Amino acid sequence: MNLAVIEQLNSEEVEVEICLVEPLEPSQGIESELDEIWSYVKKKDNQRWLWHAIDHATGKVLAYVFGNRKDEIFLQLKALLFPFGISRFYTDDWGAYERHLEAEKHEISKHNTQKIENKHLNLRTRIKRLARKTICFSKTILMHDIVIGLFINRKDSGMGVLTSVTSEAEYHNYGKRPAAKTKP
Repeated sequence: MNLAVIEQLNSEEVEVEICLVEPLEPSQGIESELDEIWSYVKKKDNQRWLWHAIDHATGKVLAYVFGNRKDEIFLQLKALLFPFGISRFYTDDWGAYERHLEAEKHEISKHNTQKIENKHLNLRTRIKRLARKTICFSKTILMHDIVIGLFINRKDSGMGVLTSVTSEAEYHNYGKRPAAKTKP
């Protein structure tokens, strides 16, 4: 289990590299779709929400946070979005958006949130712990957030994540079928 690997890591030896794939300029007038997706840890009473925002034009994830479905978690997401200078927010009608977004920059719309809803569908299809009816679930909040976060980062940036337990050869061959064995 990956939790054993995480517990063995020395935080002083872990290096995290964050890079921007394509530079974004606030003057572009970025429009963003915001939404949240529900999952759980251990049992359905332990709800865990992924709040995220994507660029309305490209569908790229701008920022995401994990937590409960409370205003303070949305405010964390909003703070992460500030540097992008977003000119328009498209959301569903969840109250946190109306309470904390400027009315002239906020639009409640099913039509303009199609990309992020499609992203939810893809996430639920590819990460079984996000499916509503599943026997796959996270046992810890840490593993839940890491698995989903790594998937989002990998999918959106196209960059892989190497760990100390994965050789580069193993990484590049991950998911590929082994070469067929020939009989002598």
